[in-house]
Amino acid sequence: MTISNSELSINSQNGFCSKTQIYHSLRPPYPLPPQSTPFSITDFILSLLKTTTTTTGASIIDATTRRFIPYSDVPLLVRNLAASLRQPPLSLSNGACAFVICPNSANLPILHLSLFSLGVAVSPSNPASSIQEISRQLRLCKPAVAFATAESANKLLEVGFPNPVVVIDSNEFESMMRTKPNGSETKIEVLQSDTAAILYSSGTTGKIKGVKLTHRNMISTIAGANFGRQDRSSPVVYLLTVPYFHIYGLGLCMRLVAFGESLVSMARFDLRLMLKSIEEFSVTNLASAPPVVVGLVDGDNEHLVNQTNWSSLETVLCGGASLTMAVIDKFKKRFPTVSLLQSYGLTETTGGVSRIVGPYESTIAGTVGRLIARCQAKIVDPNTAIGLPPMSHGELWLRGPFIMKGYVDDKEVTDTMVDSDGWLRTGDLCYFDNEGFLFIVDRLKELIKYKGYQVPPAELEHILHTHPDITEAAVIPYPDEKAGQVPMGFVVRRKGSTINETQVKDFVAKQVAPYKKLRRVRFIDSIPKNAPGKVLRKELIKMALSDVTSKL
Repeated sequence: MTISNSELSINSQNGFCSKTQIYHSLRPPYPLPPQSTPFSITDFILSLLKTTTTTTGASIIDATTRRFIPYSDVPLLVRNLAASLRQPPLSLSNGACAFVICPNSANLPILHLSLFSLGVAVSPSNPASSIQEISRQLRLCKPAVAFATAESANKLLEVGFPNPVVVIDSNEFESMMRTKPNGSETKIEVLQSDTAAILYSSGTTGKIKGVKLTHRNMISTIAGANFGRQDRSSPVVYLLTVPYFHIYGLGLCMRLVAFGESLVSMARFDLRLMLKSIEEFSVTNLASAPPVVVGLVDGDNEHLVNQTNWSSLETVLCGGASLTMAVIDKFKKRFPTVSLLQSYGLTETTGGVSRIVGPYESTIAGTVGRLIARCQAKIVDPNTAIGLPPMSHGELWLRGPFIMKGYVDDKEVTDTMVDSDGWLRTGDLCYFDNEGFLFIVDRLKELIKYKGYQVPPAELEHILHTHPDITEAAVIPYPDEKAGQVPMGFVVRRKGSTINETQVKDFVAKQVAPYKKLRRVRFIDSIPKNAPGKVLRKELIKMALSDVTSKL
């Protein structure tokens, strides 16, 4: 049975419709271009930049190298680079994929926009990824070209990448951005349904998945971010401590370019550089993950924090994982004039689907905000699949124009994640309150959130099981105030083995990115499992936490 819009009974306070059990956004809707109109995310961003750049001197700034790219130069640089990339020997065109393994820099937004304009899918990767991880990503995205720094290019050599590698911190790349096209190029037609980006997400299976995001996905998130923007006489300056290979960093970077708001980025996080940049560039908004917020209220950093001039800072954005109430309280006491705004989103939703807007919403403790415009949600009973009203805990389902196209070469997993009606199952236990604020209760998924990064236990377990002296292993999240959670391994030694904690940690560390390392190891006689053989992680978590309690 289909219910028409006129029959909907939507509560104006929380957006909940009792007839459909659907939560509707309380934000005003925004216009989107007709789906059939060829229109790339670059077309959309540059059209907005043309009308929104009002602040003299607004720039893309590299905090590490001190390089500035004025927004007035961006359209020309994008056109120049796109034209260069179309020429031999690269000859890039619609449908190709580019693997980008670079830290944040001023050149990176120009590269992304140029590739998007050609219909080339951008597949960003963490430069700290292990050789094994890079190999898996390359097999998924099948890139025609890779872009790297002089440092990260060595990893591509090590994996034997057979296609061209362009070094973006080279004179050659600079020349590609500065060389004007000959004017004979015809515009490449890019459909909104074309894949714009392939980002990587790991599920509880430990299998890396390539998430396909379309141009329309990205257009919708930027268009929705227009809500809450206000005219102001003073310039907006963002400092991004989050990487562009993560949807949080990539999405925010593209949004800031579209709005012509100064963007300061860091190649890698450094507390001293961050504090120096806040002062030097009069930063108004700091985009961060929980470890950064924890670092600001950590007593060990008090001397550095106290030496910093915070007068320009208005807002700290925090995403990637939830903050504890203890950290939130410390932050508010330490920075009473700064708003701390949390958000919630997934790679599969093209970033944030709920956010805090305005002074009142920032006073609601523990929330990740209200649904963005054009977003619908359900809170579903995990056992019955029945939709639940406000103040009820259940799995969060989401629907909207930002939902991913699917996983690369994995229709089966895509179909289990997104149903035929377009609902994406997040795997997160949540609830809405009576004012439409979303709260994250727990993770139904088993992913470990280490400093905002996703660490799949099954991936680490697979590695542990390859060690000849280990017969069984399981990995759980262990609470940590600074990191949020750290991976902890429970290991069963092979009979007669004397392998120790350091050896286990080192064995894993050699095969994974730094954020996936095991931080704790405990040896036990057997791994608790249920009848079908599934590891009882809750029992292991209780065991780990009881050790802490017994030592107090």
